[in-house]
Amino acid sequence: MTTESAPAPRAAQATAVRRAADVIRPPRSGREGPQVPRTARGVPRRRPPAALMACDVLALGLAVALVGPGPWPPVVLLLLPVVQLLLNTYRRLYTTGLSPSALAELPALAGLAAVQWYAVAEAVAAYDPRHAVGWAALGCAAGVQAVASCGARAVVHRFRLWSAARDPRSTLVIGDGQVASRVVTVLQEHRRYGMRPVGRVVSSGTDSQQAEVAPPPGHVSLPVLASVQDAARAVVQNSVRHAVFTAPPEATPDGAELFALFARHDCRVWLITDQGTVTNCRTAPRPDHVWGFAAHSLDARPHRPVAHRVKRAMDAVLAAVALVVASPVMAACALAVRVCDGPGVVFRQERIGEHGRPFVLLKFRTLRPGDAHESATRWNVSSDRRMSRVGRALRRTSLDELPQLWNVVRGDMSLVGPRPERPYFVAQFSRMHPGYRSRHRMPVGITGLAQVHGLRGDTSIEDRARFDNRYIETWSLWQDMCVLARTAGSVFRLGGS
Repeated sequence: MTTESAPAPRAAQATAVRRAADVIRPPRSGREGPQVPRTARGVPRRRPPAALMACDVLALGLAVALVGPGPWPPVVLLLLPVVQLLLNTYRRLYTTGLSPSALAELPALAGLAAVQWYAVAEAVAAYDPRHAVGWAALGCAAGVQAVASCGARAVVHRFRLWSAARDPRSTLVIGDGQVASRVVTVLQEHRRYGMRPVGRVVSSGTDSQQAEVAPPPGHVSLPVLASVQDAARAVVQNSVRHAVFTAPPEATPDGAELFALFARHDCRVWLITDQGTVTNCRTAPRPDHVWGFAAHSLDARPHRPVAHRVKRAMDAVLAAVALVVASPVMAACALAVRVCDGPGVVFRQERIGEHGRPFVLLKFRTLRPGDAHESATRWNVSSDRRMSRVGRALRRTSLDELPQLWNVVRGDMSLVGPRPERPYFVAQFSRMHPGYRSRHRMPVGITGLAQVHGLRGDTSIEDRARFDNRYIETWSLWQDMCVLARTAGSVFRLGGS
């Protein structure tokens, strides 16, 4: 779909009255300055804590020194910590929680240590029987390693809780019920969880006097935020690092928009509730709690991270190869645009990508809007009279989209995904169509499931959003290949718009 300029299709007037929020308090210390959202293309990955990894490696070294397997080759001794770290990472033993417990981790540590020692011992014995080790010695080594690792982890967990209590991070609590009030009280009383509530986000229909429950003695009353815009200002002004939902985001008014806001600002998002609520968001594999409240770490990352990394690698490789192969065609298109329409061959425009992050989209210019405001706020269709013959040919063959291959190489876009739109229309369509904002759960693409079903140009936005969300919910690498094949077929049939 190409959109440079004309009224939005099937537009409807939609207004929403938002109540202004109370004054947001600035951070209490100078250590938390204004936070600028990161410009990474995806949700930043949180690195495993190095202290826990060091504990495991040191415990392994202690086991080798006390009940070592004998004269194993040095390369095998170097292989042991690698296997250990891989197994513990797979078991999510380096995922930090709010209430860590070394004793709760001991069974997993012992089991993985036994697997590690026995697997390496069997491989060494198969290679050279002279290095075979008895099962009793291996069991002792695994036991010493597990106990030593558990003890060292207990020290690290205790230090983390002490450090979090000394420097709690600014936190927003989302909810307008009694559960939200109790969660706020718990976080204010128990600083070891590392959260300092600075505001409370409630639904726009809730009266501020009902939402503002009188705090217990010695506690500070929190300002009430009644809109996503108020929450966005609070995140920046208070350098918010944690966001706590007291109900699943999908069951919370503006929950999806708030979740995307927190993801853009690299906030850690939690679901803390006293009910066994199930959420559609990705949660941590091990149970956690905050003073008895069930706590789940919500993650905006995809449910199949390996498959999505393969998708990103496939995008980068295919886009780079396509840029090289299509370079003669792109040179011819650029020359034609320059000769026919004058300077300004490449058209640059701000679009909204994954999780609402803006980026600059590239394409060959097919018409020249009157000014920047018109380019950002007017809808364009293929019958625009200002479009030259070259521009109409590029639009009809979709060759004007070729520069977006560079966006794919950069990581702004994917080959397959929901088509990106301008900020003005994202805000407008999100008000008119409830499912439109959910399209930004995955990287935007050059083509998508909606486009191969003919939803291009001046077609139904509601239908496009439905197909885009269907693509996200049923995503697979094979589906991407099918969409690419169907897109190639539509290009040969001159199916551009």
